[in-house]
Amino acid sequence: MADMHASARPRSNAARICTIVAFVFAALAIFLSPLIFGVLGLILGIVGAVLGDKPLGWYAAAASVVGAIIGAVLVAALLN
Repeated sequence: MADMHASARPRSNAARICTIVAFVFAALAIFLSPLIFGVLGLILGIVGAVLGDKPLGWYAAAASVVGAIIGAVLVAALLN
């Protein structure tokens, strides 16, 4: 068995699902609604990481923030 830290949580299926949905929301934040999908992706990425899907959950949370920023910039560019 792998040598895991005593406080490390094993990854669950729920953690992986939260992480995958967070990546999907990061992509949706670029094209649909940056604020809503960016925040939801951030929350789900953090939940996935806390439930044990590290570091992918943190990457999903960061991708959601970046997706929200890119989406907001695109909306601003299209409106001006």
